[in-house]
Amino acid sequence: MRIGGRLPSRLVLKYYIYQATMTFGFFWPVFTLFLLSRGLSYTEIGLLSSLSAGATVVGEVPTGYVGDRLGRRNSLVIGTVLLVVSLLGFVVVHTFWGFAVLWVLWGLGGAFQSGSADAWLYDALETRLDEGEYTRVRGRGGSVNQWVSAATMLTAGGLYSIDHRLPFIAGALLLALSIPVVLSFPRMGTDPDEDDLTVLDALPIVRERLTAPPLRSLVLYVALFFAIISAADEFIQPIATRTLGLPETGLGPLYAGFTVIAAIASYFAGDIEDRLSTRGAVLVVPVATAILFVVPAFVPLAAFPLFFGMKSSQAVLRPIVSGYINDHVETLGRATVLSAASLVYAVVRLPLRPVVGWIADLTAPIPTTALLGGGFLASAAVIYRWETPASTDEPTVRTAD
Repeated sequence: MRIGGRLPSRLVLKYYIYQATMTFGFFWPVFTLFLLSRGLSYTEIGLLSSLSAGATVVGEVPTGYVGDRLGRRNSLVIGTVLLVVSLLGFVVVHTFWGFAVLWVLWGLGGAFQSGSADAWLYDALETRLDEGEYTRVRGRGGSVNQWVSAATMLTAGGLYSIDHRLPFIAGALLLALSIPVVLSFPRMGTDPDEDDLTVLDALPIVRERLTAPPLRSLVLYVALFFAIISAADEFIQPIATRTLGLPETGLGPLYAGFTVIAAIASYFAGDIEDRLSTRGAVLVVPVATAILFVVPAFVPLAAFPLFFGMKSSQAVLRPIVSGYINDHVETLGRATVLSAASLVYAVVRLPLRPVVGWIADLTAPIPTTALLGGGFLASAAVIYRWETPASTDEPTVRTAD
């Protein structure tokens, strides 16, 4: 991989290695089936996902503040430990309330990581290389993550067929490898001994950036899109196996397949942004994907292209949106604002997942997915009528005063 025509620096290579370890490929292709095998319904799975989103809502801004105050690396290590503990818990838990505890740990672990990883990368590029390469590096890091995910997904069905617990043990071991990688990251200017951010400083930064143009409509719009992707992701395995007749052993290759497509899409996120502009990419990618949500209601086999579209669109959009937010936030408080944006994403997911699960129990996954796509298109029309997301492609902030 090359960055701006050059071989990637040692710093960027470390970031790529970190992304390679942060994969859920060993267990994700069989995750919903595993939960169903433990006796959970779609409604209960939706409730658990909302509980995780609730933990994210509670934890996002405080964990982002930890990332700004105590250092990005410390925040990433804490998040990884929580994720590993959660995964190991799936080996022994059998009750709804036991799963509820694991979902809270999972939500908090993700909250510790959500803002800090992107903030660390942006600061590192700004300080040592070129922050203008953020979307490209972030996208290619996501591509590395997706390629490793694809490789591990190929083993998911086999591990699951041997013992339902093996995918979670393998996943926990791989995540744990990220800890020494993170500890090797260089310190940035936001580490504890150099950062003067206080809680009183952080809250006005969040309020100022997320309640005014150009971020407020973008964050709301993207939150809705990520929410429908998250809700529909729950239905991939039952649609593939129960509706379209794919054997369970085929789930690993299926997930590996559309993860490869997502890896390619993420690798070219910077090029897509250059071609369409940030504003164009933010419009075209979610709307085109939402249209795919509706098609399987008329042609069930179109669910497979939908799965590919879901994964690739999210892989493209995340680095573009993250880069845009970074461009409009000061270095001081960057992780806090990024975490606050993730909080908005979680707030939107919070009521959606149990409602969608309840609808799927009453009807079926495919019509529920179509309803998600139609609902997003209607919401997007309202948001664009109010205020165009990513209304300017020019950065308004680079560093703190």
